Amino acid sequence: MSKKNTLPEVDTNKVMKTAEGTDAKPPVVSNKREHKLNIKPIGEQEYEVVRFDNPELIQRIEEEYPAMTTEFKRIIFTQYELFCMKQDNYGPDNIAAGTKLATDEDVKLSLTGLFFRINDKVQRIKNLIVLGKKDNVGEAVDDTFMDLSVYGIIAQIVKNGHWGK
Repeated sequence: MSKKNTLPEVDTNKVMKTAEGTDAKPPVVSNKREHKLNIKPIGEQEYEVVRFDNPELIQRIEEEYPAMTTEFKRIIFTQYELFCMKQDNYGPDNIAAGTKLATDEDVKLSLTGLFFRINDKVQRIKNLIVLGKKDNVGEAVDDTFMDLSVYGIIAQIVKNGHWGK
């Protein structure tokens, strides 16, 4: 496989390198799916998918808010890894609801199923955070936020016709 389309290796044992090339300690978080990213700029020749429409804006915001943008990247990386682990366990048929997503009706059925999954997560957040109810399940609220975010991305993949491909 050519290096051109491979993701960079992530060394979780080293400190992060920011875009400016300075060392920064990884954020300490309570999430059990913690990752310490080794963030380095990726040249376009190495990975064609990583391109921003407005790279100057990205650089300015990353310089202005380094902790926040680093945490955002860590969370996205964690969510992607969780997504891959769940795909390995479930495969694509659970989201496709046993269809091939070949018709508008198939896609609508899949998106309706995702709506109910998303609503379950919203109701959990509402009960625990907004209404202050006790957690009797033992699932971390961060896990609920992560599931909600991943379901939103999955819905976009389904809608865009790329699910299971």
